[in-house]
Amino acid sequence: MNKKALSTRTLLIVVSILLVCVLLVQCLFWAGVFGSAQTAQAVAREAVGSLSRKGYTLEQVVVLSRHNIRSPLSGGDSLLGKITPHAWFAWSSNPSELSLRGGVLETEMGQYFRKWLEAEGLFPENYHPEDGQIRIYANSKQRTIATAEYFVSGLLPTANPEIEYHMEFDQMDPVFTPKLNFVSPDYNAAAEAQIRERYTDVVNGLSDNYELLSDVIDLEQSAAWKDGSVTAFQTDDTKLILELDKEPGMKGSLKTGCSVADALVLQYYEESDPIKAGFGHELSFEQWQQISEIKDVYGDVLFTAPLVAANVAHPLLQEIEQELSTDGRTFSFLCGHDSNVGSVLAALGAEAYELPGAIESKTPIGCKLVFCRWRGPDGSSYCTIDLVYQTVDQLRTASLLDLDNHPAIVPLRFRGITANADGLYAERDFRDLLENAIAEYDRITQTYALPEAA
Repeated sequence: MNKKALSTRTLLIVVSILLVCVLLVQCLFWAGVFGSAQTAQAVAREAVGSLSRKGYTLEQVVVLSRHNIRSPLSGGDSLLGKITPHAWFAWSSNPSELSLRGGVLETEMGQYFRKWLEAEGLFPENYHPEDGQIRIYANSKQRTIATAEYFVSGLLPTANPEIEYHMEFDQMDPVFTPKLNFVSPDYNAAAEAQIRERYTDVVNGLSDNYELLSDVIDLEQSAAWKDGSVTAFQTDDTKLILELDKEPGMKGSLKTGCSVADALVLQYYEESDPIKAGFGHELSFEQWQQISEIKDVYGDVLFTAPLVAANVAHPLLQEIEQELSTDGRTFSFLCGHDSNVGSVLAALGAEAYELPGAIESKTPIGCKLVFCRWRGPDGSSYCTIDLVYQTVDQLRTASLLDLDNHPAIVPLRFRGITANADGLYAERDFRDLLENAIAEYDRITQTYALPEAA
């Protein structure tokens, strides 16, 4: 074989090896892409669930909703603007108000519920309810009234039902205010002891979360750090505040961390560029969950200890019970806050649950606690309680919702009552659970009564 033929053969071998390597790299790349896509699809399928119950006839629905996406509670001229050198997202709404994206997302939620209720036969197409058949009741804050308006525009687009709110605009309604309706020295001591017993270890476990949050906002480069108004986040400086007719409160790092984590999570929902949302950091889904955990723990500490939950949720539990008991009522929509959903679930004794596709672990933005009453094939009355929410992908892409592409739905279970083989509770069992949660408030006031005046 001559040198020219040998050189050509060698070249062909080298080129073939290179082609094989390129193909191998491409295969590995696409395997990763498809593997990630399949994983995402699997998570999406797991998160989907269903509100329907085969073989059962839907008779009534009561929804307790958290408002949809809002701007942060404080503006850029507050500590929030000084705790990071970065510029926050340019919000489409004033501080604490529903954003344009929040309105779009809530309209889509209303449209999904309309299609589902029509499919179940509870609503006819183009439903125009008669007096008393539906009730839409919101807290008097802008973000809750606006959420209710957008939801109803999707639910009943031609009916124009009244949005009911009771207080002067942008003032808190006592029904939706998670305030302490009773306090006493003995009660405060017992409630604080219960909170610390349940959550001290949880709060102490936030060190890594605080470190991540500090890195993301570049805390040590901020004006607040440089002027000494803010120091490093700590896990042992939380001080609880329990006062009559006020929401449970706190001082310390957890409160500050909650404010910042809340703003970051909302920014992630709104900002299309996830790296920009993380102030230049490429954060994983798990890291976003870790940031959100700070504000999730804050809500748990303040509102979900049993002694506190039964106290602050008492007016809303009564409202839910009233709606379930109102003759002729087929659909109710009560719009409040994450503290409302969290405290109601805690007061009812909800078992632990997981929310696939969400970075907020308990009460995702715009979530709905859905109480349904069904007529079973045996003629008996049953109840289901589900948590309905838009996944992070649905929030970020504002994808249209319908019966095929619907929000995530997680059935909830409660201590002290047992579901049947189809996962439904006998209505009487659930109503007993609800009535017992309402009565717990009276037991608290009797057990921890104020000392009689001399």
